[in-house]
Amino acid sequence: MTSSILFVCLGNICRSPLVAAVARQRFADAGLSVAVDSCGTGGWHVGQGADPRSIRVAEEAGYSLRDHRVRQLAADDFSRFDAILAMDDDNLALLREHSPVDDKDRVSLFLDAAGLDPYVPPIVPDPYYEDLDAFRHVLKLAEQGVDGLIVRLRRGESLAAASRSAAR
Repeated sequence: MTSSILFVCLGNICRSPLVAAVARQRFADAGLSVAVDSCGTGGWHVGQGADPRSIRVAEEAGYSLRDHRVRQLAADDFSRFDAILAMDDDNLALLREHSPVDDKDRVSLFLDAAGLDPYVPPIVPDPYYEDLDAFRHVLKLAEQGVDGLIVRLRRGESLAAASRSAAR
């Protein structure tokens, strides 16, 4: 049973904190007790808040990101979380490179783990260099993906092992 999930992107200012905010609220609304956190594989923004555009689209949709503080992936994250879900292939590769051999099956792409349509590209695109609509698109993917995770969690399925990214 999955009781903790870590969402991972590059800088932990746009995608992963937005997905984590959506997950916290929707898991609670669904009555699921799942600890949620986010981090980045890079350390450029450690200690800072989320990107103001992420905060804006989160608040427009009723989620809170004001208290978010950036943190970088730590070695003990691999033992602390049941599932570690990357936003894209580059971060997935970094996670797999740093994960202990016996933990690699718990690391996958977020949208793969969500069980979304296999014809949809399973990455959450980085909106950092884009406009506000790109951040809204990330929010939409976050909501769809978290809803998929809720379905899988209610079924008692493993989030990482059954994903397409396990074969990548």
